[in-house]
Amino acid sequence: MNLAGIGLLSLPNWLIHISSSLEWGVASLLIYRYGKLCGRREIRVFGLSMLPHWVGSFFVLSYHITTDRIALLLDLSEVINLFGSISLLMATINLLKVREKTPVTSFAALMAALMFAGKPQSYMGADIFDAILQVSSVVYLTFLVLLLVLYRRDRTVFSGLTVAGFWFVVVFISVTVFFMYLATVKRGYASLSHDDLLHGSAESLLTVSNLMIALGAQRRIREFEAGKIPPQR
Repeated sequence: MNLAGIGLLSLPNWLIHISSSLEWGVASLLIYRYGKLCGRREIRVFGLSMLPHWVGSFFVLSYHITTDRIALLLDLSEVINLFGSISLLMATINLLKVREKTPVTSFAALMAALMFAGKPQSYMGADIFDAILQVSSVVYLTFLVLLLVLYRRDRTVFSGLTVAGFWFVVVFISVTVFFMYLATVKRGYASLSHDDLLHGSAESLLTVSNLMIALGAQRRIREFEAGKIPPQR
């Protein structure tokens, strides 16, 4: 029973979802603030590039409020998240100071081309939603690879905890897919949202991920204020 919640989600599950969204917004603000403190416009741009994903989270929350009945809200969230992943990728390339027609941009273009090489496969059928979801995933994975390159080249941009937080999203996605299988195939629910325990457990991993990103950004701010990171023009 879901007596204490709204829609399909229980109150604890709602708290997890809202916390996850707020943490991402706070992380964006902290990264922007760090970029302003150290005088690096590229870092401020990166902080702003996180905002599309934050906006997309509100569409997901709205989708759950409607008990997952208005599919357009979920579609819009995926479209926004695609732009969000592209935004993160471009901001990271900007931090790497990579210009057009470089190996990095060619690598990103190659990954995108591979996704369009065939029709997306899904148990729900090959449709636009699946294509957007898969392309967004590839763009995000490309962003993660370049984030590691950036971290190796310049340790003053992000802390290791922030980088690990962005990578931990992959764990969240993998567990969510597995839990979706358990909820729908093994436990007989209509969707993962109907299985409050598995849904909340999966979402809690995203909360951990976003918290890592935010704490890592706050750590960078403290290090800069302590004089461990020199300001740059």
